[in-house]
Amino acid sequence: MMQKRISFIVTIAALILTGCAEHKERVAEDVSIFPDGRKIDNDNFNGVAWLTMLAESDSLNTMYAANVRFEPGTRTNWHSHPAGQLLIVIDGEGYYQEKGQPKRILRKGDAVKCPPDTPHWHGASLDSDFSHIAVSSSENGPTEWHEPVSDGEYFGQ
Repeated sequence: MMQKRISFIVTIAALILTGCAEHKERVAEDVSIFPDGRKIDNDNFNGVAWLTMLAESDSLNTMYAANVRFEPGTRTNWHSHPAGQLLIVIDGEGYYQEKGQPKRILRKGDAVKCPPDTPHWHGASLDSDFSHIAVSSSENGPTEWHEPVSDGEYFGQ
């Protein structure tokens, strides 16, 4: 099982690096590595966000990966992942915060390991789109969604 996870993570890293190299060769500055995918239309996000599934979990591998693009000011609700989560920032500026910890600023190239069952949120800054690859596993159950992030929490007041 560990060998499958390592292989999956190496594959995702190769996709990201290949996408980054291809991205540099593009002429248009506003073309993303991944398409926007589908607009997220649920109460777990405050604002507009887009989801592109890169790899679905299945019977052979419980890991999954998605690109999520947040428009400026958009954020998730507080939530946790029973198997933890890895976020790899590929564009823009955003935030990440675990319950009881200070809010962190994230920029292109940053990576965050979210521990299992740890309530957290992430999203775009007010002035920037924010895109990240989110990697997790369905092995221990689905994402658990909690209350919205207050304006005070978002603005760090």
